[in-house]
Order: sequence, then structure tokens, then C-alpha cells
Amino acid sequence: MGFLTTAEPAEPAQARTGAGASTWPVSRAYAWVVFALSFGLLLSDYMSRQVLNAVFPMLKAEWLLSDAQLGSLSGIVALMVGLLTFPLSLLADRWGRVRSLVLAATMWSLATLGCAVAASYGQMFVGRFLVGVGEAAYGSVGIAVVLSVFPPALRATLSGAFIAGGAFGSVLGISVGGALAEAFGWRWAFGAMGVLGLVLAAVYTVVVQEKRLAPAGNATGAGTRAEDGAGTEPGTPAETRLRVLLPRLFSSVSVVGAYAGSGLQLFVAGALIAWLPSYFNRYYDLPTAQAGATAGLFALVIGTGMIAGGIVSDRISPRAPIRKWTVAIGCSVGSLVLLTLAFRLPAGPAQLLVLALGALLCAGPAGPAAAIVANLTPAVIAATAFATLTLANSLLGLAPGPAITGMLADHLGLLGALRLVPLVAIAATGAFLIGRHSYERDLRRLAGSAEAADRKKTESSS
Repeated sequence: MGFLTTAEPAEPAQARTGAGASTWPVSRAYAWVVFALSFGLLLSDYMSRQVLNAVFPMLKAEWLLSDAQLGSLSGIVALMVGLLTFPLSLLADRWGRVRSLVLAATMWSLATLGCAVAASYGQMFVGRFLVGVGEAAYGSVGIAVVLSVFPPALRATLSGAFIAGGAFGSVLGISVGGALAEAFGWRWAFGAMGVLGLVLAAVYTVVVQEKRLAPAGNATGAGTRAEDGAGTEPGTPAETRLRVLLPRLFSSVSVVGAYAGSGLQLFVAGALIAWLPSYFNRYYDLPTAQAGATAGLFALVIGTGMIAGGIVSDRISPRAPIRKWTVAIGCSVGSLVLLTLAFRLPAGPAQLLVLALGALLCAGPAGPAAAIVANLTPAVIAATAFATLTLANSLLGLAPGPAITGMLADHLGLLGALRLVPLVAIAATGAFLIGRHSYERDLRRLAGSAEAADRKKTESSS
């Protein structure tokens, strides 16, 4: 689960000035149909990604897999998503977003069906690798398609709905996958997710058309392409654009602290989502279906906390932006304390309550961190900055979290591994504290640079 709006198109000039903020680019009915189908594919994306975690116990028993191998099957998807989100998003803007989404959904669905017929760990790993490749750009490109057919006034609401969609998809993947696996076997759980994705992709192909998403004079993706080359002239080579972008993406201690803190904190959330079904199976003696349903509820709590962290930070920091760091640090420290306590308590209601509270906080810094990155990077490279944040979230957190927890579980047992996982929040808190220390200074420097650029532009045009 990660920040999904990495390819949000730049607002047109009329939207920025307030004119046309409520204008619908297409009919309202068609816009909501596009949203419903895109949201459905998002659910399929996360269901295909998370169904694996529900059947960990069955795969471990049937193939005699180690926990490290199980963790790698989960982590490889997040790794591919992190590595490929940015390049595939750029490719989609040039090749066509709708075609790219349909191709992506078809790929992850067929790969999930491949997982259903896998006969060994190696075959399953290849299937999961392809699931990650297919899902890599869906979040960023999917939200870009949705935002292109709605007025700017609804963009924040729609972006929030997409973030929530990831949580709901995770819940469905774990809980429904667990129920199907217990009733019919683990292969049917993968098969059902694959068929659902193919059906939705077919409907999407028929109903959503590129030409209907790009009214005359407002071609989809133009804003994004402008951002990709932020600060460079049209036709500038990719290598030159990269040299221009990189210094601006890592221009301050604060923004690097936000990238690192967010990614490290999501290590904890990624480990919990991957391993809680197995934890409830092993330590609460729950069958696969019940373990998956229980873990699904905790995945929903984690997603709720991710959204709530952003809402709280927005509410308390309109006049004091530095309070966003306070929310991130508070969630990180709170998750450290609560999750450490939870895995020291004996199995029972008290442990579940403390575990739920820790889960609520463990992904809370994601929203504040995204807002901090937006504040610390020039608006013209906002999409690229969010893609960088997504990369950090995947490479530091969502990919290694399940894999490293599995490696530790082979040596310490799953409970022993989960007792160590919350300690990563110490590193996340440290990154947030370092970033907070220089935040206001970096904001002033960014504002000064923007003013200087405006003056230079004014002088050159006069």
C-alpha cells in the first residue's frame, strides 16, 4: 500500500485561477462510470497482490517453504512496483493511458492465473514478479485517468477515495482469498482473482475510450509531460532532463528526511499486512478463512490510519506547516510503543486491542510525508517528486518488510521476528526528526528560489 497519485496531471490555468473549478470535462454519468470501473480495477490490483498472504500457511505446508521464501513472494511485487512506477507512468502518458491500463490489468490478471497453476516456488516467484510488473503504474495512471474527467474541485476527494481503495482491496484479497482457499484450495483463490481482473479489463476496454477522456484542447497527459521535463525546453534529451530534475528532487535535508522516514515506517505496515494471516493461523490456531478475515480487518485499520494521518495533519497545520512533522513523529513513536507491547502480550483480547491501536498508527506518517514532499519541491516537478516518494516507500518499506521479516522468522520464529519489526520505527523517527530540524529553513530557501526565478522570468520577458 502506497501513495497513489504519482502522475496527477497539472491543473489547467483556469482551474488554478478558480475559473472552471466546477466544470465537468465530460458528462457526469460517464465520469462516474469511469471512476467506478477504475476503482474496480484498483480493487482487483490489490486483491491480486494480497491474496498470497492469506494462503501462506497452505503454501508453506504443501511446498515445505521457509518463511524467507514466503516473504520474498510478497516482497517481489512491491519491489517491482517501486522500481517501475515512474518509467511506466511516463510510457503510459505517451502511448495512451487507457490502453496502458488495460494492458496492465490483463498482465497482472494473467500472471495471477499463472500463480494458480504454479507447481513450485520458482514458478510462483515468476508469477508474482509479473504481477508486480503489471501493477507497477496502475495507481498513478489510474488516478490520472479519473482526475481527467472530473472538475478540479473534486480532485482531493477522488484522490482520497483511491487511497482508501487500496485498503479495501487489501481487505478483500486477504479475507475473500482466505475463504476461497479454505473452501476450494489455494489455487482457486488465485484463479478467482485472475478471472475478476480479466473481466474488469474487458469491460474497461469497451466502456472507457481515450478519445472521450481528452476533449478538444485538453489532451490527457499534457500536464504530466510538462512536469516530467520541468524546467527544460521541449526536445531536451532524457539525460539532460534527469540532470535537471535530480538536484531539485533531493534539494534539502528535509525532503530526504521525508522520503526516508515514510519508507522506513512503511516497512512496519508492509510486514504486518504480509504476516498477520500467518500469525493468527500459528498463534491463535485460526483456520485459513478466519485468519484471513481477521488479518483483513487489521489491513483495513492500517489503511484507515494512513488516511487519518493525512486528515489530522491538514487540520492542525494550516498556519504552522511544521506540525505535519509532529504528526508523523507521533504516529511513528506511537506505533513503536504499541506494537512492541502488543507482541510481548499473550495471545488474547488485550493483545488484539493493543495490536489494533499500533496498526492504526503504523502507516499514519504516509499522508503527512506526502504533504511535506509537496511543500518542499517546486510545483512543476510535483509528479516526479511523488514518484520518488513511491520509490522510497517501496524500496525501504513495502518490499523489504515482508522479506526481511520472513528471514528473521526462520531463525527466531514468527513471533520473535514480529517483536523486532517495530524497532524500524526508531530509524523512521530519526529521519523525521532530522528533517523537521531543517524544515523551516528549507522552506524559506525554496520560497527565495521561487521568487528569484519569477523575477528572472519577468526581466527576460520585458
